[in-house]
Parts: sequence; structure tokens; C-alpha cells
Amino acid sequence: MGGNLFKNIFTSFLETFGLALWVEIITDSPRCTYYFGPFANTTDAEAAKLGYIEDLETEGSKGLSVMIKRCKPDSLTIYDDSLDFKFDRFPAFSGQTL
Repeated sequence: MGGNLFKNIFTSFLETFGLALWVEIITDSPRCTYYFGPFANTTDAEAAKLGYIEDLETEGSKGLSVMIKRCKPDSLTIYDDSLDFKFDRFPAFSGQTL
């Protein structure tokens, strides 16, 4: 138990300074970026990434690109809605007759 506590404290320290490792997975469909972590070392991140990939593929995600990197993500899931079709982009004209 003491080893896990030390590991968690060390990982939190690394995360605070942006030195922790994160598994970054970018999907084409849906167009999202996911961050999983933090991890203190590459071995732990590598061991965990397969489970994240499997979960996303089970949920129907396609075109996965996976990278392990040191960062401090602002958000754990970033959805790119710039390609979505939105009806509110077109003005509504009320009271018009054809």
C-alpha cells in the first residue's frame, strides 16, 4: 500500500508541473481528442493504452491515432464540432409565403 501512495503522490507532483505522461487518442469518427492519465512512466502508460483503445473501438470510434506524451491537458475530451451540420447557421424567415 505504501508503494501505491508514493506512486500517486509522485504522479500528482509530475502532473502539477506538466511532466506527467498522458495517453492521447485522436479519433476520426467521432472527431475527438481524448486524454487518459496521468502516468509517472512510459511502462504504465503503454500497459493502460490498450484498454483505452479497446473501449473507444467498442463504442464505435474509428480512425484512432495514439500517442504517449508529456503534457497537461486542459480538458480530457475535446470534441471537434466544426464539421457538424447545424440548422441554426441559416436564418429563419417567419411570415413568408410562397
